[in-house]
Amino acid sequence: MVSIKDIANHLGIATSTVSKGLNNATDISDETKKKVIAAAIELGYTPKRRKFYNGQPDAPERKVCVFIENMDYENKDQFGYDLIQGFKQSAALYNWEVDIIPSSLNARTSTSNDYDQFMLMNQYSGAFMIGFSMHNDYSIQFSKTHIPTVLFDNYIPENPKVGYVGTDGNEGLELAVRHLYELGHKKIAFLNGAKNAMVSIEQTKAFKNAMKKYDLDVDSQLLESGYYVPDCAKYHVPKFLDNKATAIICASDLIARGAISEVTKRGLKVPDDISIIGYDDLPICLTVSPTITTIRQDRLSLGKSAMILLRCLIDDVPISKSILRPELIVRESTARCKAQS
Repeated sequence: MVSIKDIANHLGIATSTVSKGLNNATDISDETKKKVIAAAIELGYTPKRRKFYNGQPDAPERKVCVFIENMDYENKDQFGYDLIQGFKQSAALYNWEVDIIPSSLNARTSTSNDYDQFMLMNQYSGAFMIGFSMHNDYSIQFSKTHIPTVLFDNYIPENPKVGYVGTDGNEGLELAVRHLYELGHKKIAFLNGAKNAMVSIEQTKAFKNAMKKYDLDVDSQLLESGYYVPDCAKYHVPKFLDNKATAIICASDLIARGAISEVTKRGLKVPDDISIIGYDDLPICLTVSPTITTIRQDRLSLGKSAMILLRCLIDDVPISKSILRPELIVRESTARCKAQS
């Protein structure tokens, strides 16, 4: 692992000067700080354990952060809440300090949009990235970063410093399709999330594979992408109904809630006229009528797994993926297909 001494030797300056540059000290020039940070990035340096914190010997072992975009997280009803809680709980076991940064990195970096520079200047040993699009400027940088980084539902190949944590979408979609198949449904629609997101692309493949496994046709009129909000259902559910779908699998519980509302507006009943399955098992599944059958993602365990994976990456254990198992939770929104009753 690259040390402060290695940076000092590379630049031909004192280790104390490198330390000051990495800690943004005020008694060295901005030009020297820039040289130190640039060299640290070039050599692949990451912040090490901190022996002292504000002059105290009981410092946190490390400082890491969670960046979160495009996802709600402030209360227990929101998807990101348990992800962050699980991460923080696991970090506490190792006496690691966790900062939550609930906005884009672009808004946080006043002098540069460089991910590694931002992390080094703020003394972060690693990060957990939630809700980031692979088209985000920083996602492009993840392919070459030296900073240990865990991505939720996104994957960067060939960089041993970047890992992926998520739930097995193939198994999740198969559980959903099999449940409906066993209830006699054949005309099954799938309302996915954002079209270009990696997780959405993978879920579309998983849905098609599951349908093929049970010898069910994938009707292009019953396959759409929207957004992870209830409102997107109104744009696609009417077409599903017009094309004789007897069941709809939704990529999130929020979409499923919207689908139930849209079906009801058209004078139909769930599950008597059409069955609906959600994904995630958010608390809203129990507050909607009918309660929502869903594929559970254990978000608390996902957060804990992200922290464990980050620790491995920091210790130079190049784990690529950490995949958790989903679980089918059967409630009131699915029933036997009328045509098969």
